[in-house]
Amino acid sequence: MAIFINEDSKVVVQGMTGSEGQKHTTRMLASGTAVVGGVNPRKAGTSVSFPAPGSADGSVDVPVFGSVADAMATTGANVSVIFVPPAFTKAAVVEAIEAGMPLVVIITEGVPVKDSAEFYTLAEQKGVRLVGPNCPGIISPGKSNVGIIPADITGPGKVGLVSKSGTLTYQMMYELKDFGFSTAVGIGGDPVIGTTHIDALAAFEADPDTEAIVMIGEIGGDAEERAAAYIKEHVTKPVVGYVAGFTAPEGKTMGHAGAIVSGSSGTAQAKKEALEAAGVKVGKTPSETASLMREILS
Repeated sequence: MAIFINEDSKVVVQGMTGSEGQKHTTRMLASGTAVVGGVNPRKAGTSVSFPAPGSADGSVDVPVFGSVADAMATTGANVSVIFVPPAFTKAAVVEAIEAGMPLVVIITEGVPVKDSAEFYTLAEQKGVRLVGPNCPGIISPGKSNVGIIPADITGPGKVGLVSKSGTLTYQMMYELKDFGFSTAVGIGGDPVIGTTHIDALAAFEADPDTEAIVMIGEIGGDAEERAAAYIKEHVTKPVVGYVAGFTAPEGKTMGHAGAIVSGSSGTAQAKKEALEAAGVKVGKTPSETASLMREILS
């Protein structure tokens, strides 16, 4: 089992014909993801050739469609991943939502908050799950990999991971690679995002093959405090946490756009205390957090 994606996920890549889209489509195909098409209205009817997974010299041609709706009708796609520049991201997301794509993963960084708020509201109305923007995507090792997460740092296992930070996602996957992961979800660090810590926690709680959960947050906002309240009420599985930003200078905006601290609200210490009050063990470093999870699983 896994959450949000699995071996049946059929993925279309909006922006597949661009340099980033081509690079990461190559990586997604190599990790076993069923990439069934790309979307570019100007290149509809063409195809892009990629190295065939597991072949030294073979290739696979992925068709390019003029719209998300066309791609879905022809291929049965149920996931879209977006690699388009920030100025065009809103249009791409809205197109996927209007086509009825169940899951839309938005990798793009630098999306205006106003645009995110508008397509987030539309997705809520239409019942579409968004992940991101400004995120590394989702991986269910051995099943599917949607986004830019390296596929070779861990294998399938019993740990669920939800994280605001891309690089800390990769580090935690590596630190716990001997246990493996059911799914790792990078939710992104922007002020307005689709899938939240709470959404992922609820899905992991319901997933019979996820035995324990790692939650990575960061300074700014109150998402981690809200997640702590949710864990206390609804999550029965062990959760360990890490909050990036313990050493951040007071009054500075650090890293992601969402990492803005207002007074005592949003500090790493306040988040740590809220999580510990909910029974979550919180590490002071990523490695210490991995050690806490290691103790639970052992």
